[in-house]
Amino acid sequence: MASMAETNEADGRYLISLNKISKDRFLNVGPLKPESDQLIDISGESMVLLKDESAYIEPHDIILVRRDIIEPHVVDRVRLEEHPEAVTQSSITRDGNRVTVRLTATAPVFGLQEVEVNEGDEVTFIVTNTDEIPDLAHGFAISNYNIQMVVGPFQTKSVTFTADKPGVYWIYCTNFCHALHM
Repeated sequence: MASMAETNEADGRYLISLNKISKDRFLNVGPLKPESDQLIDISGESMVLLKDESAYIEPHDIILVRRDIIEPHVVDRVRLEEHPEAVTQSSITRDGNRVTVRLTATAPVFGLQEVEVNEGDEVTFIVTNTDEIPDLAHGFAISNYNIQMVVGPFQTKSVTFTADKPGVYWIYCTNFCHALHM
């Protein structure tokens, strides 16, 4: 994508290349292989590679714009308490065989160390990423239940399933922010 390319002010100065197929160029960081982004100066007679770095999670699209367009719209901090579904304090509630687990995800831990449910319970996890680091996503996975989701900064996501398999199941983060927090 060239700088300002989707505007009337396209300037043809820079190009960003999102490279999905960049295997073996960077060290692995968990189960996924890093992709790469390259910033290229295309204003002269020959292209000059300005920056080449790994990018975690699959790149899809980008818009390169000037800072003065973005800065007036940047919010310094999202207030979680203004969003009705956001979890600011972890808790477990039970209503018959329905269990709701409201869970914070803050590097390097989840808000609860243990969740106990009965076989046959309908379980809903509501997970909020409460980290104040703008690009720190948390994964949420439950082994043997085919449950996996990524919760971006200040996002809240949920998943519901029936606990129909007896046993102990780990809940763990699939995005590497620290050493596989559980």
